[in-house]
Amino acid sequence: MGLAGIVLAAGESTRMGRDKALLPWPPNESGNAPIGTLLSAGIHSLSNFCELVIVVCGKNEPALQPVIYGCGAYLTQNPNPDLGQFSSLQIGLHEVLNQGRDNAMVTLVDRPPPQAHTLESLASAFNGRDHGVWSVVPEYQGKHGHPILIGREMIEAFLKAPSTTTARDVEHANQKRIVYLPVNDPFVVANIDTPEQYASLQSVLGARL
Repeated sequence: MGLAGIVLAAGESTRMGRDKALLPWPPNESGNAPIGTLLSAGIHSLSNFCELVIVVCGKNEPALQPVIYGCGAYLTQNPNPDLGQFSSLQIGLHEVLNQGRDNAMVTLVDRPPPQAHTLESLASAFNGRDHGVWSVVPEYQGKHGHPILIGREMIEAFLKAPSTTTARDVEHANQKRIVYLPVNDPFVVANIDTPEQYASLQSVLGARL
């Protein structure tokens, strides 16, 4: 498919109080050394389905660089992360095209990695999509989540949009081109914005494992 992964990780994590990308993952309360970070887990998750993974950083580039390169991923920096998440998405998509790929699997660093069979289902639906389908988006209990898979047409739609818009605006404008795939995986819609949300995922993860 010429599929490239994108992890958007340029945010300042104000509500968390520390960089969400570097949160230990999976979370544990035992005091043992963590297996990895939320960022490394996200990279590895996408790497199983993508030919390469690109991480878009912001001012946190020096702190994230060792994790990104240690996981064999590519790094690109958003010089103006204050412009918002959509600006990071556009920078990541430009890099996808620069790397000679036409399709992307895009996720956010503050989303826990979905189950492997969820990603398999998304990749299968995307690979077998009709010509008129530009994107496949997971849906859990009526909520749309991540990662999203987008083809060249949707990539172009995102890149042509003004920087002041949002990804949701572009998706809504092209809704007839999107397949929303129901999945039984709450992690596709889980956010980790606060310490409380991070802590609550410990019980969810424990049940999943």
